[in-house]
Amino acid sequence: MSQALDPVTLHHVEKLTDGLVDDFVGIFSRETIERYVAESVELLHGARFTDFVPVLSYRFTRERLKALAQAEGIMTKEQPEVLFVCVHNAGRSQMAAGLVRLRSGGTIHVRSAGSDPADAINPAVVEAMDELGVDMGEEFPKPLTDEVVRAADVVITMGCGDACPIYPGKRYEDWVLEDPAGQDLETVRRIRDDLDARVRALVGELVPEAQSP
Repeated sequence: MSQALDPVTLHHVEKLTDGLVDDFVGIFSRETIERYVAESVELLHGARFTDFVPVLSYRFTRERLKALAQAEGIMTKEQPEVLFVCVHNAGRSQMAAGLVRLRSGGTIHVRSAGSDPADAINPAVVEAMDELGVDMGEEFPKPLTDEVVRAADVVITMGCGDACPIYPGKRYEDWVLEDPAGQDLETVRRIRDDLDARVRALVGELVPEAQSP
């Protein structure tokens, strides 16, 4: 792990690595898991994460390993998989992911990522989503990694250009939406509602029987 961690943080990371080894026993070796943990710590490194390196690295690595297992056919997909990608993973893609969880009632597994992740989620986005009862307090910007693209059935990009790799057999869409970065709450609400209409249509296609009101 090239990223230098203080002894206490390193201890917690090692303990969480042990937990991931238990989670993926018979699926991935300890060496593979340790490699993904080390890479995830590097990808998430920044001052904003200093106090949360272990828990965020655990969550990020766990999702990456699950995606890898799905992409390689080791783990069966039990739900449709949707990936939203924008530049900063702080606004549009986070809102879209939260709306899919809300409108599908959890019957669609959704991930989001950014081609150039921001430091934190846009506070106006958090407030606008809270108005719909979607708590984004535990969400955080994540970098785009190859395995989450490979695991997705539907990949929806929003203003990130050609940053997302293209794999045959997947459904790709590009949603043209205004970027909520630097916008006031009223504008963010408008973007949220535009996303909501698109998400409802997507959920209706993927799991029509599960769409919430």
